[in-house]
Amino acid sequence: MTGSKIRQSPLEQNAPVTTLTEEDLRRSGANSIADILQRMPTSGGALNTKFNSSGNFGFPPDGGGIGAGAAQVDLRNLGSNRVLVLVDGVRWVNGSSASGVSSATDLNTIPTSIIERVEVLEDGASAIYGSDAIAGVVNIITKKDYDGFGLSAHSGVTSEGDGQTQEYNLSWGVSGDDTNMFFNLAFNDQEEIYASDRDIASYPIPGVEDCAAGCSAGTPQGGFFGIIDPNTGRELNLTTNDGVSGIPVYDPANPGGPNDDFHAFTNADRFNFAQYNLVQAPLKRWSAFSQISQELNDSVTMRFKALYNNRQSRNQAAPEPLFIGPDAGNGNLMDTIAIDVSNPYNPFGFTIDPDTSPAYAITRRPLEGGPRVFRQDVDTFYVSGGFEGDFVLGERTFYWDTTLAYSRNHATQIKTGGYNSRHLQLALGPVDECAAIPGCVPFNIFGGQGANGEGTITQEMLDWVGFIQKDESEQQLKDFTANLSGSLFELPAGPLGFAMGFEYRDQEGYFQPDAVVVAGESAGVPSSPTSGSYDSNEFFVEFDVPLLADMTMARELNLSLAGRSQDYSTFGSEVTGKYGLRWRPVDDVMVRYSFAEGLRAPGIGELFGSQARFDQTLEDPCSGLDGDTDPTIVESCVALGVPGDGSYTQLNPQISVTTGGNSELEPETSESVVWGIVYSPSWVDSVDWIGGLDLELNHFDIEVEGAIQALNASTQLNACVQTLDPVLCSGISRTGSGAINGFSNQLTNIGGIETSGYDFRITYETPETSVGTFRVQWANSFLSEYTEIFPSADGFLEVEREGTEIGDPERGFPEWKFNVNLDWHHRDWAATWTLRYIDELTESCEAVEGLGLCSDEAALENKLDATVYNDVQLTWSPVNTSNRYAVTLGINNLFDEEPPECYSCALNGFDATNYDAPGQFVYLRLGLNSN
Repeated sequence: MTGSKIRQSPLEQNAPVTTLTEEDLRRSGANSIADILQRMPTSGGALNTKFNSSGNFGFPPDGGGIGAGAAQVDLRNLGSNRVLVLVDGVRWVNGSSASGVSSATDLNTIPTSIIERVEVLEDGASAIYGSDAIAGVVNIITKKDYDGFGLSAHSGVTSEGDGQTQEYNLSWGVSGDDTNMFFNLAFNDQEEIYASDRDIASYPIPGVEDCAAGCSAGTPQGGFFGIIDPNTGRELNLTTNDGVSGIPVYDPANPGGPNDDFHAFTNADRFNFAQYNLVQAPLKRWSAFSQISQELNDSVTMRFKALYNNRQSRNQAAPEPLFIGPDAGNGNLMDTIAIDVSNPYNPFGFTIDPDTSPAYAITRRPLEGGPRVFRQDVDTFYVSGGFEGDFVLGERTFYWDTTLAYSRNHATQIKTGGYNSRHLQLALGPVDECAAIPGCVPFNIFGGQGANGEGTITQEMLDWVGFIQKDESEQQLKDFTANLSGSLFELPAGPLGFAMGFEYRDQEGYFQPDAVVVAGESAGVPSSPTSGSYDSNEFFVEFDVPLLADMTMARELNLSLAGRSQDYSTFGSEVTGKYGLRWRPVDDVMVRYSFAEGLRAPGIGELFGSQARFDQTLEDPCSGLDGDTDPTIVESCVALGVPGDGSYTQLNPQISVTTGGNSELEPETSESVVWGIVYSPSWVDSVDWIGGLDLELNHFDIEVEGAIQALNASTQLNACVQTLDPVLCSGISRTGSGAINGFSNQLTNIGGIETSGYDFRITYETPETSVGTFRVQWANSFLSEYTEIFPSADGFLEVEREGTEIGDPERGFPEWKFNVNLDWHHRDWAATWTLRYIDELTESCEAVEGLGLCSDEAALENKLDATVYNDVQLTWSPVNTSNRYAVTLGINNLFDEEPPECYSCALNGFDATNYDAPGQFVYLRLGLNSN
């Protein structure tokens, strides 16, 4: 039973556990266990295939990479790296997506077709299972007692005719007295949904079908900002006119006037990059799985398990923009590139470099080179073997097991549509130097899209500056466990149960970017190699102590105790403990309480992650200062080096933030309190016409200290400007013109996280009637508090998140989420109606200030309305065939509910970690099962 290693009845749970059966998985209509888990009310936002982020955004501070194509699970909004994922009670390898070394599990490495059930422990369990189990544990139980064969086919499509999915599974097993075998082959294919095919995602700001806000200054026509003409002293802020043929004409006497091929750059010239994005990323998965258990004698059984899983996925972004010059804000070679006067396409007649123009930025988006495409190929290998058995000592039976597991997750990512900044520098430099290098041809950054829109960057130019980028990452896990459990002796209230064990774990990982990127010669996001390893030796002990039994108001009173000692090669030893009480005053009522200490060791990416860049969508409060700006903000911005005359305007909605791991990190610790009451009235069961009823209420209160994360960049920037706090402003630097050209955001053990709330569940099932059986499940989660605590010069800065949407990276904290499932079954037919509710959220909408989009313009806040999804499913399975055949038709999002528009979200106009992709999804499943 998940949550304890002492053998006991599932009815005697010391902590709240939600069990998802194979029927629950089928009822969801989803093909990924991550999609199913993310619909639970207790789940927070996590990576999934609707989150089309890849190397174009860069690398978040945790060193884990962007996780392109991965799918994860988050509990209590505490992050995927604070959830421990087990398979049959054994730790699973962390994910790789060729962009970092993650501390979270990629659930796309586990095929749904091998799952018998999923047990979700919604309580801290570090004392039982070790590191990472701060928010809870997801234990995936695979199929074992399978006798016969099974075939299934699943196909679905959205109401728009895209996003097609296919899934095919073949299972075979033998279940005998001495031998159990199970084999499974599975294939899953999910196709893409383009942002251009969904209104909410077709522009950077949903509801704004132009580039008044959110669009990019990296345009196909080019932008030339802050260039000083040394002959006239004029500052140029221009873009090439549409339809210009050949080399643009420049009129120094009247730049942008009627006699040249330029005009003053305005928002109308910005580029809509959203058209190239994906609302749903394509994904293919192949897997082969087998497990065998062989009874060697009456007391010993040998076990073996193996899996191979291959994931092929793809992300896409608009053609890579070229931002060059000191004010470009790249933080790499691109900021130093000059354009020589001898470049044959330079229309200005002078060299553009920091000597003549100390704050210039030149942009050009080569549509000619096509979009950026990121293709991931991820292989997961897993093999484990072990023994389990029992022995009798005295009059008591003891149970033991040992397991040795090895798993490896290896990923490569191929990026096309990227550019070599060193080659670009040579192609824009002195023409004679370029001519001396084989293959180098001068680059035309000025010509725009030409007279017929075919572009002025030739294939020869692209061949010189373009390159195919190959990144690679890998994680390995070696895990050995040994456990012993049983009862030691009798107490007046019953036997004293115990479990004890040892675990040795060795984890290795690396991330190797392309050599061009490592050399700092990529025009895209820079990154550096990461590698590291650590091991741990851990001992645990657990007791279940019966205190009272079969007494008035104490049918049962048990005390549970657990402790774990962990010795890490990276930071030393730590001890965590847990205790709890389970009290049954009467048979129908159980009250439980637990206090748990948690620990999460910093992962490889967090410890050893080298410097990288994350391009985060940020609204600089110091941009566009004018008479309407708060005088206090103006004063602070001037103190930070921003000109007070309003001449500085933020060029790009994304600001480059430098991230990286920290070898000085300490483990984060937590304290969690969970109490609850379960009521299963026997009087209801005893009345034939009523049926069965179960009610459960749980309260959780979790405090994480020394949380490993970086200060939210938006929070830091705004707080820096508002307070001039030296701690918050450290690491943020600006050019002479006011533009941010440095933003350091390294991982630290920040102050902490405090969260609390309630879960409430009702399950009711009717007796058999002439019209069938009905079952209702209503699961609620209420978030009372979620506070992040950051250090500042004056102590700590507390930011309340409950009921809010952060936006970039997308994270929403609904105060209320619930699911209602209504099941009906009658003879050959079964039907399910599922209602999923997500409470309203509030976001900052500074990015669209003045556009009339904010629900509260005065406060610059916007409300994301509450969202309700309705899913229906109908199944025909003839009883006269022993239900061996089944045909299922389902529709998810029956009433075509749109996700609420999000103006702070970086992608697709909605929070893809919380909401479904727009549109209905219709699916058909066929199944044959002789098991």
